[in-house]
Amino acid sequence: MGSLLTDKRVVIDEEGAGNKFKEYKLLLEEMTQISVFILGFGNIGIELAKRLRVFGVKIIGTKRSWTSHMNGQNGVNEDLVDEKGGPEDNHKFASKADIVVCCLSLNNETVGIVNRSFISSMKEDGLLVNIARGGVLEYESVFEYLKCGHLGGLGIDVAWREPFDPDDPILSFKNVIITPHVAGVTEFSVRSMSKVVGDVAIQLHEGTTLTGIEFVN
Repeated sequence: MGSLLTDKRVVIDEEGAGNKFKEYKLLLEEMTQISVFILGFGNIGIELAKRLRVFGVKIIGTKRSWTSHMNGQNGVNEDLVDEKGGPEDNHKFASKADIVVCCLSLNNETVGIVNRSFISSMKEDGLLVNIARGGVLEYESVFEYLKCGHLGGLGIDVAWREPFDPDDPILSFKNVIITPHVAGVTEFSVRSMSKVVGDVAIQLHEGTTLTGIEFVN
C-alpha cells in the first residue's frame, strides 16, 4: 500500500536553463480514477484489495480459480473485485491498469511471467509493484522498460537476488523504490508468526493434526 500511494505522488525534478535551478512538480492523481491489476488474487491479493477498496480504486484481478474466494467465503464477495479473469487475461488486464501488483507464488509457471511481452502490454507510464517473489519479474525486461521510459515506476520488496546488490544499476533510476524484504515485518506480524510456531509445537507434542500452517515457496 505504501508503495502504491507513494508512486502516485511522484515528485519530478526538472533542471532549469543553465542548470541554475530546479522546478519541482508534484503530480497528483485521484485514487478513484486509478485501476489496479492484482496479478495473483490469492490471500495476499484479497487483503490488498480490501485496503484499496477504501480509496475507491477500480480493482481487476486474475487467478486460476475463483471458486474458493467468492460467495462470501473468507469474508470475500463479488463487491471486492470489479473484473476478474484467468491467466489467459493477464496481458489484457495489464493493458487496462495504471498499477500492476504481483502477488503470485513462485513456481515453474510463474518464473519470469512479468517479461517483455507482459510489460510491453502495460500502459505507458504504468507502475509495477512486486510483493511476491523476485523471480516473478524478468530482470532484463524490467531494466529495459525502465530505461526506455515505458515503465513509470517500480516498487519492490523482493529482489532477483537477495541480499540485494547495492550497486545494482536498477537503483540508478529515480522512479525505483525498494525495501529489503521487510515490508511485511510489523509487531503484529511477528506476534502472529510466533503464535503459529507455538501452536504447531504444541500440536507436534500432542500428536494432533497440524493446523494453521501455510506452505510457501
